[in-house]
Amino acid sequence: MKLDLLYFSWVREAVGRDGEVVELPTEVATVDDLLAWLAARGEGYGVFATTERLRCAIDQTFAPLSASIAGAREVAIFPPVTGG
Repeated sequence: MKLDLLYFSWVREAVGRDGEVVELPTEVATVDDLLAWLAARGEGYGVFATTERLRCAIDQTFAPLSASIAGAREVAIFPPVTGG
């Protein structure tokens, strides 16, 4: 499955890009699975190993990290957002 990934804030800085298109292995079924798969890629992708510091949106809708990505076109990954 091809998936557009978008990275924001310090996630973008750690990875060194604002997004990418990836071809996911079939065993990646949830956002948690996606984060583990990304973390295993090494280098700046280690930022995905600390999931309690991350939030996501699937096709522009906020979702828990346990959410399924089946049929998704885009997943955005970012730190928690605070208001001011």
